[in-house]
Parts: sequence; C-alpha cells; structure tokens
Amino acid sequence: MVLLILPTITFIIMNSFEQHMNQSIENELSAYSYSILAVAEVEQASLVMPEVLIENQFNVTDSGLYAFISSPVLQPKKNIGALTLEDKILWRSQSSLTLNLSTMLAKLITSDLTNEYTPLAMGDKSFSTVNINNSLYFIYSFSVSFTDEEQSFPIIVHIVRDKQAFTHLINNFEQQLWLGLTVLMLVILLLQLAWLMWTLKPLSTLQQEIHAVERGKAEKLTSTYPKELSKLTNQVNQLLATEQKQRQRYRNALSDLAHSLKTPLAVMQAQSDVSPVNQEQINRINSTIDHQLKRAQSVGQSSWVLGIAISPIVDKLLNTLAKIYQREDKILNLTLQKNLTFKGDEADLLELLGNLLDNAYKAAKNTIKLTVKQQGDALIICVEDDGVGIENEQIESILQRGIRADTYDAGHGVGLAIVRDLVQSYQGKLNIGNSAELGGAMFTLCFSQSL
Repeated sequence: MVLLILPTITFIIMNSFEQHMNQSIENELSAYSYSILAVAEVEQASLVMPEVLIENQFNVTDSGLYAFISSPVLQPKKNIGALTLEDKILWRSQSSLTLNLSTMLAKLITSDLTNEYTPLAMGDKSFSTVNINNSLYFIYSFSVSFTDEEQSFPIIVHIVRDKQAFTHLINNFEQQLWLGLTVLMLVILLLQLAWLMWTLKPLSTLQQEIHAVERGKAEKLTSTYPKELSKLTNQVNQLLATEQKQRQRYRNALSDLAHSLKTPLAVMQAQSDVSPVNQEQINRINSTIDHQLKRAQSVGQSSWVLGIAISPIVDKLLNTLAKIYQREDKILNLTLQKNLTFKGDEADLLELLGNLLDNAYKAAKNTIKLTVKQQGDALIICVEDDGVGIENEQIESILQRGIRADTYDAGHGVGLAIVRDLVQSYQGKLNIGNSAELGGAMFTLCFSQSL
C-alpha cells in the first residue's frame, strides 16, 4: 500500500503544483498586458507607444520577457506589395528584436497565412504554449479596441515569456519531491518492518520453543507471552504435561499387570509335576505377555512426543552389544549424522535398534553396518550384515500381517515382530532385503520427522 499510495499522492501534488504555476504565470502575463495598454495611445488611426517601458525586462534584448501588439486584420503599411504577417505587427518591445514574431503568429493562425487569427472576440484572452525552433514560450493574448468618435481601432496585445525557467523550476521541484518521497517510503518501510518484527517476535519465540520441544531439548513452553497468546501457551503446556502423565500412568499400570501375571506363571513353572505340554504353553504365555506389553507401551505416532537424541542411544547399545559379543570378534561400521533426533520414545528406539542389531550380530559372519541419516523430512535407519541373507519367500511372509517373524532363520526372527509393530505404530516403513555391499540381510526403517 505504501508503494502504491505515496507515488499516487506524488503525481497528484506534481499536477497540482504545475497547474498552480501555470495559473501564476498567466496572472503575471495578464498584469504585464495591462501595463502595456496603460501606455498605448492611438492617434490618427495609428498606434503610438513610448520608446522605453516601465518594466525594464521589455527594454533588454533576450531578457526572456517580450511584448508585441498585432492587428486582428491585415493593416498594410504600404500601398503596394503583398501583405505578410509582418504587416500585422503594429509594435514590438526592444527585448523581442531577436525573436521571430512572424513564426509565432503563424502558430496562432488556423489555416494559411492570409487568414485571420483564431477567433478571439473583443475583450477575450488566451493563454497557451508555442514551440519556436525547439524553444518553448508562454504566450498570453488579450484583444481590446480603442474607440473614438469616428472609428474603432482593434488590437491584440501579446505578452511572451520564455518557458525555460518554468521548466527548470518544475524539474527541480519534481526531483526534490521524488527524493523526499523515496526517503519517506524507506523510513515508513523500515518502521513497518521494525513494528512487524516487534509484534511478531512472540510468534517467532513460540515457534522456536515448539521446535525445542520436538527435538527433546525442552519439556514445556517457558517464555513469557502477551495476553493474546498466553492462553494458548498455557493450554499447550497443560496438554504436554497431561500426555506425559497419562503415558507414565499407562506404563505403570502395564508394568503392574505384567508382574501380577508373571508371578503365578513362575509358580506354575516351578511345579515339578508340570507336563512338557503345559510347560510349553506357559512359555508361550510368557512370550506373548512380553510381546504385547512392549507393543502396548509404545508411544507411537503422537503430535506432542518429545524428540530424543539418537547418538547417546546408539552409544549405549553398542557398548552393551560389545560386552555381550566380545568373544566373537565382530566389526561394526557406524555411519551416524550429527544432531539427529527421533520423534518418539527412548524405550521404543532402544527396542527397535536393540532387536535389529542383536539379530545382525547373531547372523553376521564378521561385519555389521549401521547407518542413521536424515533425508529431507525422513529419518532413515539401516542395519546390514554379511550373513547368509534372507530368501525372497521369507521376506514376503515376514511382511504379511499376522505372521510371526521368529519362525525364520536364527538371527532374523527374535524380536522382529516387535520391530514391525513399533514401526507401524509410528506410521513408518519397514523394508527387508539383502545388502548389496555386505551380502547378508538388510533392514531399513523410515520415519517421517515432519509434523
């Protein structure tokens, strides 16, 4: 709006100023015409003018102010020869001696040079601009008539002013106006920018705090906000606290349920008279309870889950696995981008990485490779080994809903059902295939990190 309104106002001011200056020039030239008429006399049907006028600019050659008097009809001064425009000029000031008045008069005639002027009734006046040899002039014409008892003597008084000074004045005014407008526009835009930055600063702070919550660097919004946003931020903090408390209560309840079920099962397993068939069923119940509890405890896709740093989790797991498999002398190649976060629960990430790495250690001959990277808005986790790999028929069966993954080769079945369910709870993708680099199995997890 500033870029539209201020230039429009400038054009309006320029137009008004130019019209005002034109009116001032016209009034000035009109006053000069009356001063000429005041000293003009008619004697015996001839115009008589003084040699020197009161206004000194009329007496100085090329002063920029000129005057001449012409007849509305041809008044021959000689009785022979053709009549020309020069014969229409009855008087001219000293300043106009170098001015081509014939050409100027020609500009005022509508047809050929012998016709009368553009109709200018007695007592009328005209104000216009003429171009003579690429020079612009204002010309003010006033038609009057001297009348005595015998006859009337009509004349037209012409006052001419050079337009150069006027054009220079208009150009200077326009330059100063545009310069002032540019400075004013810059000041207004800077003030608007500062005002917008100041008024939108709470929103920027809110965005940064929400981003910190997503990355796990904060648990709630702590900054002070204006009253327009304070209600919103308080409700967001309440939502975060409520969800965290509910999740914790849910897990506590599930943990209590697990203990309450495992104790009777442990007693039943300790009985000496338990048949092998019953013992197998008790073991299956224990395994099912563990699997379903871990699945139920998953945070899954949540709008307000705290992001957690991946690097400490990976370090913790690798240290644990190094102790467990220290006698097998296996090599782990790690590729981990810095400052990556997982928008989920720490226990879920431990479960995912722990099961996949444990399977890889069991299946690998010598080398395991773990890659964690960010691609756009997606978090990619890839675990590869140099084991025997997985057949295509097994891959299709593993990805089918309801098929347990622990029915396949050793090293690729333990905990894979839990991994699959956790990935589904986060609306992620699990791809199972064979590593082109190592030749063994390759498990790729993809999670969207965008809101």
